[in-house]
Amino acid sequence: MDAIVLLKEDHKTVEALFKRFEQAGERAHVEKRRLVDTITKELVTHAYIEEEIFYPAARAKVPETGDHVLESIEEHHVVVWMLSELKDLDPADEHFTAKVTVLIENVRHHVEEEEKDWFPQVRSAMGRKELQELGERMAEAKADAPGDPLAVKSAKA
Repeated sequence: MDAIVLLKEDHKTVEALFKRFEQAGERAHVEKRRLVDTITKELVTHAYIEEEIFYPAARAKVPETGDHVLESIEEHHVVVWMLSELKDLDPADEHFTAKVTVLIENVRHHVEEEEKDWFPQVRSAMGRKELQELGERMAEAKADAPGDPLAVKSAKA
């Protein structure tokens, strides 16, 4: 699978989870906890493959996107710390839904920048074969992703 297609599929998966969270009732604490646990797994895995494989490859191929990579890593930093805070937060806590809402806003902003501004630059610089090889490496690396949000490189950035 093409690396950019793989990342966009991850974005769609997470967006669907966000919508389900937003549609869950105010008292749907069990459902919200389950959704946040799934969102955490998806986002940690996604950040891991981006930081370990995609960002270094894209930055090497399209050096002028270096600033975008650095900004993306900082955005990941915020997301993984929020996920770590949500891990042990009771969904009935008044801060839980507010924190998830801010997380969703941050991730949507990140996705929009990647898909509209950055991915087209990377796609035009890398050939189809190179993107497919990168995508295969990323798909395989998903199995190596940590479970703990703070184990992602950007957590220490």
